[in-house]
Amino acid sequence: MKIATFNINNVNRRLPNLLRWLRAAKPDVVCLQELKAADDEFPHAAIEKAGFNAVWRGQKTWNGVAILSRKSAPVLIRTELPGDPSDHEARYIEAAVSGVVIACIYLPNGNPQPGLKFDYKLEWFARLRKHAAKFLKQDLPVVLAGDYNVAPTPLDIYPTKSWDRDALIQPKSRAAFAALVAQGWTDAIRTLHPSEPMYSFWDYKRNRWPRDAGLRLDHLLLSPALALRLTKAGVDRKVRGEEGASDHAPAWIVLK
Repeated sequence: MKIATFNINNVNRRLPNLLRWLRAAKPDVVCLQELKAADDEFPHAAIEKAGFNAVWRGQKTWNGVAILSRKSAPVLIRTELPGDPSDHEARYIEAAVSGVVIACIYLPNGNPQPGLKFDYKLEWFARLRKHAAKFLKQDLPVVLAGDYNVAPTPLDIYPTKSWDRDALIQPKSRAAFAALVAQGWTDAIRTLHPSEPMYSFWDYKRNRWPRDAGLRLDHLLLSPALALRLTKAGVDRKVRGEEGASDHAPAWIVLK
């Protein structure tokens, strides 16, 4: 079972890139973030024609998340992260696919920091940890996949000081990610690639893609019920170099 996460950065604008990658990579499940499309603008017809069923929660202009499934239709569980009824941003969707619970996550960026946006990021992380703990208590097979907007360690960002004040690498952001993993989750890509950067994001500015000035922001966390089934993990870097590409590349795992 191949599961991928891909911040598509506008699903309609990048639709040719997405369809080309789906044909080449043949994932079974895909979590998409940053759709930048309202619900009725999601290109479900093109995605169905490519052989995928989908559930999604859109949001005009910003955010938006979706789960695609190739073999069976995803069974929608929820379209928002519990814990704050006043939060209407489309950043979380959860579905069951072939006996596995898939949570698609688009965590807040948090910039500028300090400030209200950074506070929101940390509050969202706290809600995610609380929800994730319920999965572990029930010993469910779960993948928490998405753009966490955190480079967890210095290995996860190219050597630079230019991001030092950015919310993506602040000690509180990294501590929030570490606390989530410490509940008992397995960081799949880092587990199989302990010493490689494994970047998944290259900003459009300052020639960062040609310079390989990347960050690892896209993570797949596995519950103990799935961790022993992990066989492969990687990042499809070449997708980032295509014409009209998202600033992220797909990250993926294979479970036996």
